[in-house]
Amino acid sequence: MLLRKKLCVALVITAILFLMLASHGIQKRHFPSLPLISWTTPTDRQTVVEHKAPHADPTPDPPRNPPPPVITQPKPKEKPVQISQSNLKLCGCTESCISDLGESDWFSRHYDAKQQPVLRDTDNNLDSQALAWWLSLQRSGNDQTLEKVMSEMFKVISSPTVDFRPVPSSCRRCAVVGNSGNLRDSRNGNLIDSHNSVIRMNKAMTRGFEKDVGNRTTHHFLYPESAVDVAHGVSLVLLPFKLRDMEWLTSALSTGEVKMTYMRVKERVEADKDKVLVVNPAFFKYAHERWTEGHGRYPSTGMLAIIFALHTCDQLSVFGYGADKQGNWHHYWEDNRYAGAFRKTGVHSADFEMEIIHQLAKEGKISLHL
Repeated sequence: MLLRKKLCVALVITAILFLMLASHGIQKRHFPSLPLISWTTPTDRQTVVEHKAPHADPTPDPPRNPPPPVITQPKPKEKPVQISQSNLKLCGCTESCISDLGESDWFSRHYDAKQQPVLRDTDNNLDSQALAWWLSLQRSGNDQTLEKVMSEMFKVISSPTVDFRPVPSSCRRCAVVGNSGNLRDSRNGNLIDSHNSVIRMNKAMTRGFEKDVGNRTTHHFLYPESAVDVAHGVSLVLLPFKLRDMEWLTSALSTGEVKMTYMRVKERVEADKDKVLVVNPAFFKYAHERWTEGHGRYPSTGMLAIIFALHTCDQLSVFGYGADKQGNWHHYWEDNRYAGAFRKTGVHSADFEMEIIHQLAKEGKISLHL
């Protein structure tokens, strides 16, 4: 009996194994294997997601066109900013600066920014031809050399430290005031005094003429034969037309021993020694050749003052040049309006110099008040 039960159990087990093997074979033949099912462990904010394989589509996929190639356009090269003389602004004025080049061909032909307007105790770069020309203007009649005279001069006065080059942070507005009789009744006094620098020359006076000429002075141009005392705080600017003029300056600020040039001169002058400037002899030749173009023997004090200001100022107003309304050439403090001494000297070409001044105004480099 027991044996029969064991046989029955064995048959049942054998049958089950047979059925399992048969079922496995059928599944392999008729059903593709399914991918594994991915599960995520559920948390408070997650939901279990079952990824089911999509049903097989018996229709084959249509052929796909390959994606068009991606064409990358090269970035255009940025052109460097071209800074030309015409758009380069050197000073801080809201309007144009004198030193701006490229705006006027005429001005660019005349103006040389490399010129050194004043002498210093070193590095003056005096051209030998310019020096020879300057020495021939007015013979001094002595055997002193320029180097020796300058050495003695800079023992008495200070070598300039001012830098005249324009800077973007400032706008230097200057007024050059001539001595023409056309200043009479002009009522330009307040306008003249409103400038940063006011340049006067020779025997110019302000007392009694303040309404027309103002009363401020920052620079006073002179030479021995036109010398006057210069107020404290004002720069004496020497125009040395000859070597003897530098000797006179040294003497006039120290010993007073030089009493004569080609005429009797003022033996001493009052001036701040640390503010004295001496115009470079080479600057005379530059003004004569490039600006007055050889007219006259050499430029006048008034013309040199304007050219000096073109190199040391950013904007320039010019007053008191030329004849008065009646065509007379005289000084505004003179009672004799028919004197006309300046125009009759023959040393300077007054008419040509006025042409240059008018052209400067036409080119927008100066503001001319007549």
